[in-house]
Amino acid sequence: MNYFELFDIPVSATVDKSVLAKKYFELQKKYHPDFFVQEDETAQQEALEKTSELNKAFKIFKDPDATIQYLLKLKGLLQEEEKYPLPPEFLMEVMELNENLSEESAVAIADFEKDIYTEVSSIIKNYDDSTTSTADLLKLKEYYYKKKYLQRILDRIAG
Repeated sequence: MNYFELFDIPVSATVDKSVLAKKYFELQKKYHPDFFVQEDETAQQEALEKTSELNKAFKIFKDPDATIQYLLKLKGLLQEEEKYPLPPEFLMEVMELNENLSEESAVAIADFEKDIYTEVSSIIKNYDDSTTSTADLLKLKEYYYKKKYLQRILDRIAG
């Protein structure tokens, strides 16, 4: 069972936070281990596992980037430790930002993130599991890796 099925929500690139919270609390009430103390050991273990899965899913769905990552993994388009080749023009732009790191760089990177988001915003906002194409998912994958790359630079600035 994937996390979308667990929460009984449609597969999507974004999750409505109000629906997410409501579903999470409903499921916590249903599966919380405290409600299974009178049950046998198997039922108690299943409740623990279900609660653990709920917590993992909730953490992922609260984070937009983690949700996109999970969706791409679910679709078989993202692998652990994948070496994704970013477009050379993107790398050139980022290299210029990277060479002159300063406080202003964070602002420039934030603007850059907005630009790359604009390229995929309609895919993210209008995702429909039955109609979104593999080509659109591959654009989403490229966005994910670009954003991840930019985040590493921001982490260096902050660090």
